[in-house]
Amino acid sequence: MSAAHSSAGSGFRSRLAPWLFLSPFLVCFALFTLYPLVQSVVLSMQTTFGPGATKFVGLSNFRGLMGDPLFWTALRNTCIYTLGSLFIQLPLALGLALVLETPGLRGRSWIRLLLFSPSMVGVVFAAMMFALIFEKQTGLANQTLNAMLKPVGVDWSLDFGWLQQHVMSALIVASLWMFVGFNMTFFSAALQNVRKDLIEASVVDGAGPIRRFFTVTVPAIRPVAGFVVLMSVIGSFQLFELPFIMFNNTAGPDNRAMTIVLYLFQNGFETGDLGYASAIGWALALILLVCAGVQRLTSRGEEASA
Repeated sequence: MSAAHSSAGSGFRSRLAPWLFLSPFLVCFALFTLYPLVQSVVLSMQTTFGPGATKFVGLSNFRGLMGDPLFWTALRNTCIYTLGSLFIQLPLALGLALVLETPGLRGRSWIRLLLFSPSMVGVVFAAMMFALIFEKQTGLANQTLNAMLKPVGVDWSLDFGWLQQHVMSALIVASLWMFVGFNMTFFSAALQNVRKDLIEASVVDGAGPIRRFFTVTVPAIRPVAGFVVLMSVIGSFQLFELPFIMFNNTAGPDNRAMTIVLYLFQNGFETGDLGYASAIGWALALILLVCAGVQRLTSRGEEASA
């Protein structure tokens, strides 16, 4: 009997042990992730009137989003920035990675460090730096263009306002400086894993550099490229600090620097309507969930075709 009790107790302890080891994570997850998520869902169905004053409105916040022109402005601006990241930043990062993988290139490590180093600079510092670079009168961009064009008879106006007339271009240029080198490292790691025997076989078959790139290199780096694209989309839709600092804590002229997260911040912490801000946050989460689903379905289709 004692042996049976001992066996049962030993079995109970063996089943309990994993949960005891997992308990610190489960407690932290419940307190700092699960509970805030549930509360944010509840909050998105309320209207807040200062601390502690709330009114349940159901799905009115989400219906209000559909008819809110400023939300659609923020979504449009965010999508423009995202497209800039996907079709300018990532091809440039891939091109730099291809150049750095050129056989016999000297100073490869130093060049890679030089290109990667801007990603280690804080976003706030970068935003302040580019706000000064694009300043109308004394900014480096206007001063440099004026010095270059004046000798050939072109009068470049120093009153040209990058931050007033070309808001998204200024944001995309700033993000290029910060993140091209970061994404380049992912592509460099993927290119180093491309099978050399396939490249040599394609050379023997007479394939040129462009054909080798699309038939050998692209299929080999496709999983990493998919990951980089997804992370770039998520990061672009979370854009906040860069426009907030570059445009002096505003959404820029005519709200042309307004992004979804910046609009969330304005509603939650400036207007004080935390319920509407929570609805904006869940709308953003749904958009990113759809993007992740599309990327997943695309990658599955490519794997099936391969």
